[in-house]
Amino acid sequence: MNKKTIQELGEFGLIKHLTDNIPLVNKSTVKGVGDDCAVLNYESEKDILVTTDLLLEGVHFDLTYVPLKHLGYKAAMVNLSDVYAMGGMPKQITISLGLSKRFTVEDLDEFYAGIRLACNSHEVDVVGGDTTSSMTGLTISITCIGEVEKGKAVYRSGAKPTDIICVSGNLGAAYMGLQLLEREKAVFYQQLEENKGKETPEMAEPDFAGREYLLERQLKPEARRDIILKLKELGIQPTSMMDISDGLSSELLHICEDSKCGCRIYEEHIPLDYETASQAEEFNMNVTTCALNGGEDYELLFTVPMSDKEKIEDMEDVKMIGYITSADDGKVLITRDGAQFDLKAQGWNHIQ
Repeated sequence: MNKKTIQELGEFGLIKHLTDNIPLVNKSTVKGVGDDCAVLNYESEKDILVTTDLLLEGVHFDLTYVPLKHLGYKAAMVNLSDVYAMGGMPKQITISLGLSKRFTVEDLDEFYAGIRLACNSHEVDVVGGDTTSSMTGLTISITCIGEVEKGKAVYRSGAKPTDIICVSGNLGAAYMGLQLLEREKAVFYQQLEENKGKETPEMAEPDFAGREYLLERQLKPEARRDIILKLKELGIQPTSMMDISDGLSSELLHICEDSKCGCRIYEEHIPLDYETASQAEEFNMNVTTCALNGGEDYELLFTVPMSDKEKIEDMEDVKMIGYITSADDGKVLITRDGAQFDLKAQGWNHIQ
């Protein structure tokens, strides 16, 4: 079957094709795709949250091993996660794409299938965007708009000494998934080189047996809407919060810097999955280093007053990993054998 080129549809035809019949689920969405602007109407008692992410092929993702449907899903999720990290609820997104000629309409259908799946599961409306040509590969820019009760947005700057440091889920699995994909990519290209000129090339299948969870954490992350809803249900107002996109160390240091405080976290309390530990051992990597610096977990890092300790203990999938101290006490990791090390930001740097 011949695939349809983007040029056949043109810019406006492509946008109509990708966004036709998208249902709107939020009452704050008055008008979605189809006009010069979307029209939104928010209630006066809400504060509006806006976040934007830019993803570049070859920098943030590799289409050698990232399926377009998964890429669409992840591109949406990383934006939704930013809104949850402010204690809010995402409501609308816009999607802008820079496309090279190698992409077909069917390719973009796959990408948008992932976008729609993410938005449907989190009750978010697609309300607009743009497309243009690209000479360097695929460029994705997504803007997410959300809402939070007036005065209830959670910033990085509110942590206080004695506050408990909490983390949802487990850490390091997404980084291990990336290492697996990079390993198999290297094997693939090595096989291509070895099979040059052969009439019947011998290509082995990628070896991901028993590591499906790690791949899912890298290719299909989940923004933690459930944690935000549970915090509200329990009446817990975090004093600070971030999502873990660049690594636990980096995010915790951001909170300490903005809150003008220090911290102590304990290696033994950092949540790890068995597959993460097993894969780190196979790669001869320190699993704690992976958890501290790997990034792309999209779990929530937050602080709460000591008075909420019992409520946090009752929360499923949340671990207390340490506490906030005064700035003079520094930012410290306590290892399993009691040694102390200064925390360093060694996670992902977007400007290199």
